[in-house]
Amino acid sequence: MTDRKKALVTGAATGIGRSAVLALARAGYDVAINYASSEAAAKETAAEAAKLGAKTLLLRCDVSDEAGVRAMMQTIETQFGRLDALVNNAGTTATWKPRDLESLSLEEWDRVFSVNVRGLFQVTRAALPLLRKGAAPSIVNTASIVGLRPGPQPLPYAASKAAVVNLTKTLAWNLAPQIRVNAVAPGWMEGDWMKRMLKDKYEDLMGRRAKLTPLGRCVTADDVAESMMSLIEGNRFVTGEIVVIDGGFTSST
Repeated sequence: MTDRKKALVTGAATGIGRSAVLALARAGYDVAINYASSEAAAKETAAEAAKLGAKTLLLRCDVSDEAGVRAMMQTIETQFGRLDALVNNAGTTATWKPRDLESLSLEEWDRVFSVNVRGLFQVTRAALPLLRKGAAPSIVNTASIVGLRPGPQPLPYAASKAAVVNLTKTLAWNLAPQIRVNAVAPGWMEGDWMKRMLKDKYEDLMGRRAKLTPLGRCVTADDVAESMMSLIEGNRFVTGEIVVIDGGFTSST
């Protein structure tokens, strides 16, 4: 029996993370499913991945906790022995009133950076020994279009995603030639994340964005996972790149 490849997805219970887990499972990977709080959703994602033939590990860990991250990697090493792919997807945001800088909590600012930036680095650093045992290892980070251009997202979230863009390029330089590092930058994405951001304006604003998008709709989590898989399974001479996934919106505005 062919040995299945091994992957870790952080923030894997819902949204992009869930879609990435299922895409990896369909592609023949066993998947370590990291989550911080959404245990029920993580279990559902694991069950769906198992139906696709994947062995799964459920790993509860806040990626901003260095000790927890190291312990998570020890479990992965015991169960999987190596990693062929790492998807750094865990992320959080802050609440604020647009254009009102005083409404931003500095505690929330620090929390966003501890998860979105330091957490990404901590997971990547701790995963390196396992990735170096893998076959053509690849890392894909979840950035955002607001890390590349202004948008309505809270300032710490946008700034943290700009940091993810820089980290992706810097890590690609540092980890070459053995490990490739790329990122995806989704535009406005259908689903719970934007519903929380836009609240009662979700349907109206998403509809307007879709009309302004050359491909006629907003991005989905499955669209993002598809691009992630192309960076993991193909594009063997691509590293340090940020793939924008927005249906052509930014190229037409």
